[in-house]
Amino acid sequence: MFWSASPAATPPGAHRRASLDDATEKATNAAGWVEENWATWLTSALQIALIIIIAVILRHVIRRTITKLIERMNRTATAAQGTALGGLLVNAERRRQRSEAIGSVLRSVASFVIMGTAALTVLSVLKINLAPLLASAGVAGVAIGFGARNLVTDFLSGVFMILEDQYGVGDEIDAGVATGTVVEVGLRVTKLRGPNGAIWYIRNGEVKRIGNLSQGWSTATVDVMIAPDQDLDRAREIITATGEEMSKAEPWNEQLWEAVEVLGLSEVHLDSVTISVSAKTMPGKAPGIERELRWRIKKALDTEGITLAPRPLPDTPEDPAPDPSAAVAAPSALASPTSPQSLATTPIPPPNLGK
Repeated sequence: MFWSASPAATPPGAHRRASLDDATEKATNAAGWVEENWATWLTSALQIALIIIIAVILRHVIRRTITKLIERMNRTATAAQGTALGGLLVNAERRRQRSEAIGSVLRSVASFVIMGTAALTVLSVLKINLAPLLASAGVAGVAIGFGARNLVTDFLSGVFMILEDQYGVGDEIDAGVATGTVVEVGLRVTKLRGPNGAIWYIRNGEVKRIGNLSQGWSTATVDVMIAPDQDLDRAREIITATGEEMSKAEPWNEQLWEAVEVLGLSEVHLDSVTISVSAKTMPGKAPGIERELRWRIKKALDTEGITLAPRPLPDTPEDPAPDPSAAVAAPSALASPTSPQSLATTPIPPPNLGK
């Protein structure tokens, strides 16, 4: 009676057959899914591999081409420096640093553009939505730009300074914040050697103006002060002859690009007259030529008996006359015995207690 009321017992091996059937069905479905998509996967993998290979090869070719171009420019500058005119007009170190900086910028830009484009293409092959990624990258770029705006400003300023060739190694420049000889030109900072030997590191973004004393030509100016009673025509002849003699001597004949010219009188005073002398020189050579020209003019004028005027002393203010009332004491109210102040200080007589 008990066995008739209980459910039928599960045959042995039924659970095993069910599990095997489920596994077989899943394997069949997986195999069918793989069979349906393997062509797509293979196509995508081949596309990704082809994109990466093309990007790597293109990046290598472009970077190598830029490097070869920079090396060719440096060789041309070095060869030109060996000639007489080339050595005067070409600064090999300046040309090398400028070309290396430009080459570094071009290689970095090429690598960023090529690899960035390849990465976006790979993501598009993988069916990834690029809109959120690009939006996030834009927000991150804006945040980084605000946080590192000084660095970005320095970098962009350095790029334009190099591309426009505003100055280079060996130039004497006035950058406003410092003055000296350019030692190194970088994309972020410029190194200057000051007159006292100090090295100045100037951020390119802080330079608002540049005065280049080494481009084109320079002007050497000398003022000669002579006594007013001297023969001015004779002084002009002596100075002109001295300038012609200097322009024929080594090494001044290469540094003087035009003849020394007597401009005339620039100042006339009761005790002196000033004759201005000028000459166009090689860039950056004006100070040395001015010193040599002063030396030669002084010796020539002394030989011919032309007297130089003494340099006037700077005007000093005269001491004011002493104030005679400074030694006199200020009047006092206590000096008068009838003044209220004096009466107030008079002692009160003691009362008479004998009465």
